[in-house]
Amino acid sequence: MMKGQKGYAIATALPKSDSALGRLLSQAWKRARRWHELAAQRRQLASLSDAALKDLGFSRADVVEESERPFWDDPLKH
Repeated sequence: MMKGQKGYAIATALPKSDSALGRLLSQAWKRARRWHELAAQRRQLASLSDAALKDLGFSRADVVEESERPFWDDPLKH
């Protein structure tokens, strides 16, 4: 084995569970980021003026309902 191949040999020797753990951590990180984005978007929506909401076709009641949803309640979740 050549010197430059040492890292490759170590990487291929790792158990497959590390790959599954990596995927799990990646999915958890993506979900946490999405939840943070949803919370921020709902705060921004709640801060809009009534005139801006009217321009968008939303009522203040619509915004209150949306902004009170929990951060994990993702409308795009499959």
